[in-house]
Amino acid sequence: MSERFTTRVLDLATGRSETVTDLTRHCERFLAEVAAGRDGLLNVFVPHATAGVAVIETGAGSDDDLLAALHTLLPADDRWQHRHGSPGHGRDHVLPAFVPPHATLPVLGGRLQLGTWQSVCLVDTNKDNPDRQVRLSFLG
Repeated sequence: MSERFTTRVLDLATGRSETVTDLTRHCERFLAEVAAGRDGLLNVFVPHATAGVAVIETGAGSDDDLLAALHTLLPADDRWQHRHGSPGHGRDHVLPAFVPPHATLPVLGGRLQLGTWQSVCLVDTNKDNPDRQVRLSFLG
């Protein structure tokens, strides 16, 4: 890879429950290693059909509120045509239409430019897959 583009894959264990996992520190560490004070873009991508990336506030209940909203919007019941896996798993395959599997974020002077309360998060409602990958890519 060139100095202008660098990528890394994170392996994460999300467990067997629905989760919102804060990736912000992983993103900041990655940029500290590769951005070298440059401006550019950080792309965060999850190569999974049942997970997404959200930029939200965490720690004040918003992460739990997001999961509750997804339960309302995408109930884990038998309405889904995609039926393999645990009951209601079909809704996990619809999740990326609402919480996309990627986010592209500005980097200035080698630092991630998030708002005061924003965090970069992996949203994973799939209880059948406890292991996830997240690809961080910097273009500067």
